[in-house]
Amino acid sequence: MAHEDKYPNESGRRRFVKGVVGSAVLGTVATGGATAIGLTTAPSGVGGGITPYIGIKNTDGPAPRGMPIVPVEIQDDDTIAGVWPDTQETTVQGQTVTVAEMDLGGTTYSSTWFQYCGVQTYAGISPDADQDDAFRSSSGTYDWQSDIEDGQALTLSDFDDYEEWGNDIGESGLGKPASAGWRSEGDNVQTIPVQVLRSPEVSKMVNGEGEYSELSPDVRSFLDAATEDDVMAWLNKCTHFCCVPGFKAYGGSERFNAENEVYCQCHQSVYDPFQPVQRQFTALPRPGE
Repeated sequence: MAHEDKYPNESGRRRFVKGVVGSAVLGTVATGGATAIGLTTAPSGVGGGITPYIGIKNTDGPAPRGMPIVPVEIQDDDTIAGVWPDTQETTVQGQTVTVAEMDLGGTTYSSTWFQYCGVQTYAGISPDADQDDAFRSSSGTYDWQSDIEDGQALTLSDFDDYEEWGNDIGESGLGKPASAGWRSEGDNVQTIPVQVLRSPEVSKMVNGEGEYSELSPDVRSFLDAATEDDVMAWLNKCTHFCCVPGFKAYGGSERFNAENEVYCQCHQSVYDPFQPVQRQFTALPRPGE
């Protein structure tokens, strides 16, 4: 496992304990004790705290929660890109901090959704980072991506066969996946791993068709705003030990009934991209500004 995939080092854990000032901005820390900690030690980190989010559901294995969804947009040239929240400066407890959050389909979408597993230290997660939002191809997981140069922006036409695509894992026709990097351009910039999926199930979820009629109205409203042309995406960092799972990516996943789901081969955690859920977790703070 690559070093960047591991949990933060001890200094990162100390920043987590101290860095609740940013969560006051997002209105996610409600207890007086957490607020008191932020008052005395805020300079060590910003943007952590209890964070509600919408993600793909963890259905099996040791992963404690789902992976957060990355909203997508199709640009005018058919490039598939992630939506980054609006940024603004605000003063919290006498400290000026930059936050990135926006209303998306009635849900508060924030950059803190992605602040776990060390990703909170990545340059592209900084709210005001000057980064390209396109999803850029990362080869090595799916054979079809070998025809695309690494770092090339994924486009809608790359997924034209998504309604019948298949490999030798699970069923065909559930959708076409891709591995990608997001907001990670530049020298010595750590890659934010994203899984992109174009699937006919996406519009069914939005419309509440069939089995998806049980999805909550809030989740469906968010999906309506966060997906486009049957394309969805999520941060591809397992919430257990921060490995990189895959949708219909790994042989042997059928032994865990995960051949048609997102499977992490490190410790057999399983996620279902077609069961989006509302959850919350304690986001780790970014390094102090």
